[in-house]
Amino acid sequence: MENSMSHSLHHFQVHKLRAISNIAYSFLYFLALTIIIYYRGTFFFTKRTETKIYIVSYTPWLIIFVAELLYSFLWIINQPMQWRPITRTVFPENLPKNEELPGIDVLICTADPNREPTFEVMNTVVSAMTLDYPADKLSVYLSDDGGAFVTLNAIKEAWVFATWWLPFCRRYNVKTICPLAYFQNPQSQEDCQSEDDFIHHRNIVQEKYEAFKQRVQLKKERGRKFDNKTTSRDHPPLIQVIDENSLEEDASTLMNLESGEMPLLVYVAREKRPSHPHNFKAGAVNTLLRVSSILSNSPYILLLDCDMYCNDPMSARRAMCFYLDPKISPSLGWVQYPQKFHNISETDIYNSQMREIWSGYWEGADGLQGPTISGTNFYLRRKALYDINIDASMNLKELKESLGPSNELIKSLSQNDKPNVIKGGEKSSVLLQEAHFLASCPYEEGTGWGQKVGFQYGSIVEDVKTSIILQSKGWRSVYLNPSRPQFLGSATTTLNDMLLQGIRWYGGLADIGLSKYCPLIYKPSRMHILQKMYKSWIAFIGFDFLPVLCFAIIPPICFTYGIPLYPKLSDPFFIVFAFVFTSSQLKYLSDIVIIGGGSIQAWLNAQRIWMVKCLTCYAYGTLDCVMTKLGFREATFTPTNKAGDDDTTNWYQLGKYDFRTSNMFVVPIVTTAILNLCCFVGGVARLIVARNWDAMFAQMLFSIYLLVMSMPVFESILLRKDDARIAPSATKISTCLSLVFLILGYFILSFH
Repeated sequence: MENSMSHSLHHFQVHKLRAISNIAYSFLYFLALTIIIYYRGTFFFTKRTETKIYIVSYTPWLIIFVAELLYSFLWIINQPMQWRPITRTVFPENLPKNEELPGIDVLICTADPNREPTFEVMNTVVSAMTLDYPADKLSVYLSDDGGAFVTLNAIKEAWVFATWWLPFCRRYNVKTICPLAYFQNPQSQEDCQSEDDFIHHRNIVQEKYEAFKQRVQLKKERGRKFDNKTTSRDHPPLIQVIDENSLEEDASTLMNLESGEMPLLVYVAREKRPSHPHNFKAGAVNTLLRVSSILSNSPYILLLDCDMYCNDPMSARRAMCFYLDPKISPSLGWVQYPQKFHNISETDIYNSQMREIWSGYWEGADGLQGPTISGTNFYLRRKALYDINIDASMNLKELKESLGPSNELIKSLSQNDKPNVIKGGEKSSVLLQEAHFLASCPYEEGTGWGQKVGFQYGSIVEDVKTSIILQSKGWRSVYLNPSRPQFLGSATTTLNDMLLQGIRWYGGLADIGLSKYCPLIYKPSRMHILQKMYKSWIAFIGFDFLPVLCFAIIPPICFTYGIPLYPKLSDPFFIVFAFVFTSSQLKYLSDIVIIGGGSIQAWLNAQRIWMVKCLTCYAYGTLDCVMTKLGFREATFTPTNKAGDDDTTNWYQLGKYDFRTSNMFVVPIVTTAILNLCCFVGGVARLIVARNWDAMFAQMLFSIYLLVMSMPVFESILLRKDDARIAPSATKISTCLSLVFLILGYFILSFH
């Protein structure tokens, strides 16, 4: 075994014990759900001696039954991700020599310098340039969808600093290749060395870094007056190759003349006009695909969000361990790394780490032909994005109908990692002119871009839609999660930003689930049924809000008025309900704590934020999707705010929810908490008088569970006096709504 691995590029391990336990759990849980469905179904067909109670219970039982059926369906299609979890190990030391490695184009997208701080974006650019990969095989492209002079000036400063940073990292084998992360605390870096030569060079580079930071900030202030002349939605295309010839004179004097060979760095601002649809991030990425095809044309692409910097120089070589492995290479479309964050607090109250996804579900998805494209941090085969059999002969007319009229772009199909004049140091005005043409608004008209070629249009979650189509064509993916995070990003640190981001995500996913691209029905498809099931769960995840909303309202109201919805404590069916609830909690605990490496507090926070999402962004995102499909709204895309302030960050680090957001978000959360508290008090009072503990015991336990989940809400209402607490106006509105629910429930039940 060791001898074979000494020459192999990668190895994977199937976690058999975990798989067997998950399969056994799925079987028992499914059996329990079947019994519950039988129990619910017989209620409607069995003659009751207590006719009045039966009639009163009919409506809430029916609602809960429908909610349980929907929950069961969503649970079932989620299960395949549990049945074959695998982890992978790579051996980059077995890769061929540098001159034999294929090229890589790094594509980075930014859209708004105010919401995506320019200096942090430039750190992402520099970290990508510093990957441990041959400089002549590495190209970095930055898409500036805002067309901001601030960003253009900053990338020039980034190139100047990179002439110092790259030699320093290469010489001393620095692992933390993002300058911002490195200089925040250089003494604690594991790559820190004590030699005088190292300290001397580090001090020089740190001086250059501080100068870089100041110049970017200064030019940002000066550049705002120029950005006012254009808008982010109305500007011509601009493409510049960034090197010493593109610098202003004051910047060129700061560069390191002994930097050695540098990766190709290109600034791209595609043309945007109000009269042309720009197709959000997918449109920007497709523009980068076309421009990079004629400038560097690397066969592999790394796609990064602008705030997701490279944290380890080896990610490219690790990805190549899969692409250069003849066992899986022909069908491998992309290598997905997890999303991890550098600004996570100890409590992680917003569950930004999503341990159940990155340490659980995606390992299981890897055992089913691979996970979906997850927005960022993936190395993708360029060929997979072309709906063309490049090896077959196609006439020029068909190629132009699909790819557009550019002869240079069509020519690039038959060339891999072609040598070109730009990498050779001599700029070609013809190529740059062609690049501007490829980045123009009219270029995509009448072509296959966004439908058959590139990232798919028509969805704001273009990554999921694109991966569904690619895997339907037979492309597979792999998931790699090394112990050292390969990429680190900025997690949202406010409830408002997290929920706004969630509306965009879950609305986009619902749009896929309600379209012809739903994996369960999409044809033609080469995905097997288990793959279709888990991908459909991703598309329908936002529909969790329906059962959660029902469970948050109906059982508490029925508990108050003494309407039993669950079996008596002495009824054998009670054991089945208890098993479903308890085992699901223990399974989630296992996913978070044992597999994900979290704490009990992390498990509680993950549950709380899931319930918050169900009541807010799951619901609003799904409703927004339905309204868009009905033509009442147009699809929009707002970049997530990455420019946090000290106040919001402090509350996040303290583990306190920042409730400074719209009442649209706060009111549903507070209403369900207050409603459950009122119902619990009323229900317990009724139990003391009526003494029917046996019949209402299950609902009392469920109310206690909801109270525990709502503790941060009660703390904010009753104990907190800070600015980030729940606003009194939201509490008043929620209290009134709770009373409305109670009164409405009373009249409905009395009416029966």
